[in-house]
Amino acid sequence: MQDAVLAMLAKEPSHGYHLRARLQRSLGPLGESMNPGQIYVTLARLEKAGLVVCERADGLPDRPERKVYALTPAGQQRVATWLSEVSWPKPDLAEFHLKLVAAAAARLADPVELVAAQRRELLRRMREAQRAVLAEPEGSAAVLLLEGVVLRLQADLRWLAACERAWSKVDDEVEDA
Repeated sequence: MQDAVLAMLAKEPSHGYHLRARLQRSLGPLGESMNPGQIYVTLARLEKAGLVVCERADGLPDRPERKVYALTPAGQQRVATWLSEVSWPKPDLAEFHLKLVAAAAARLADPVELVAAQRRELLRRMREAQRAVLAEPEGSAAVLLLEGVVLRLQADLRWLAACERAWSKVDDEVEDA
């Protein structure tokens, strides 16, 4: 969650309510269960870690001042590191989805390239798992586990293909506009 919030702030400084709304929109039905206070706890932790700074912004006449959060240079570096990380074979699908959304929104990275990097890592791990299956003696109980790993990796590859199709379509729409 922290990295997704930082990446959302890379686009522009924002207040907690706006960040929460963007995260909820990005996650669709999965975002409905997000605890309203979670974003503020996350922002406080990021501020304490020196990754964001908080400034008071004038509110509207009927609203008090709001805290607006912005990235520090350390926060910008962490976002860059997060975007380049490959987190397979046990990805948090919601986090990877948010990575794609935030990268596109802030124009930090091309989502299709992020998907391609994940695919390369998955394929590398798939080759390792397949080699391990072949190295096991026939009838070994470990083969069943390794076959499960291969099946999971294949499912993840199919999901990445769907991500690539969706984000390629978004890129095409942006280019046509």
